[in-house]
Amino acid sequence: MANNTLLLCTDLDRTLLPNGTQPEFPQARQHFYRFVAHSNIILAYVTGRDKNLVQQAISNFQLPNADFIISDVGSNIYDLRGGGWQAWLEWQKMIAQDWRGRTHQQLRTLFQDIDALRLQEHTKQNTFKLSFYVPLNANHAALHKVIQSRLLDADVQACLVWSVDEPAGVGLLDILPRQASKLHAIEALQNYLSIPPEWTLFAGDSGNDLPVLASHIPSILVANATKSVKEHAKTEAEKQGNSLQLYLAQGGFLGMNGNYSAGILEGIVHYHPRLKERIATMVLGQ
Repeated sequence: MANNTLLLCTDLDRTLLPNGTQPEFPQARQHFYRFVAHSNIILAYVTGRDKNLVQQAISNFQLPNADFIISDVGSNIYDLRGGGWQAWLEWQKMIAQDWRGRTHQQLRTLFQDIDALRLQEHTKQNTFKLSFYVPLNANHAALHKVIQSRLLDADVQACLVWSVDEPAGVGLLDILPRQASKLHAIEALQNYLSIPPEWTLFAGDSGNDLPVLASHIPSILVANATKSVKEHAKTEAEKQGNSLQLYLAQGGFLGMNGNYSAGILEGIVHYHPRLKERIATMVLGQ
């Protein structure tokens, strides 16, 4: 891999996609599109969406085609560099070890008596992703403890990813193999491409992005993220000694508001000031 190749990983909904309540800066998405067209950018979408919903987002929002897709909250990885969606079978084999041979149906039965958990639609499930809706007022700490206890009793190694569907006003819980988080998937991609840590960036906005936002991976929290996510991300990054690896977009960069793709571009320049001129001239025409 060439020197100074930037591995740019970004969440979709309410990060690159302007489908939140805050306004998108005019033309910011087009600026982002032109920036990532540069030969030294490897673009990866990291999302809770499945393959079909990612394809819809790319079409509906006129997004640049990515080189890699990490979908289903990290439980699938696709290589698109050849023009098609080539699944990483090695990734599937790796994360399968954590399920200890148990099927999706067998795992579901472990939690069928928990009233606070409502199974999400079939299209939002896959072999290594068990997803529920959870009321916002549920006792998440108590639920977490009960679920983890049952998984341990069943000898299943799992990670629990909590987030919120803001437009729908409902909580989300994804139960994944322990190795199948967004964080582990990005690390696997980083290692596969031999990209050094300082040339990897992640952008996110919500609860299922927190493991990456608080990690050692340089990360950008777009300005349109909620106050609670911002506070949680800062707290967790500080606990893990990674405060310098988390940047909160503020707005003001080249007159933009820091929301969505404008925040991503702002964060890129924060970590790589030498790219400011490229963005200002090639992308913004200044």
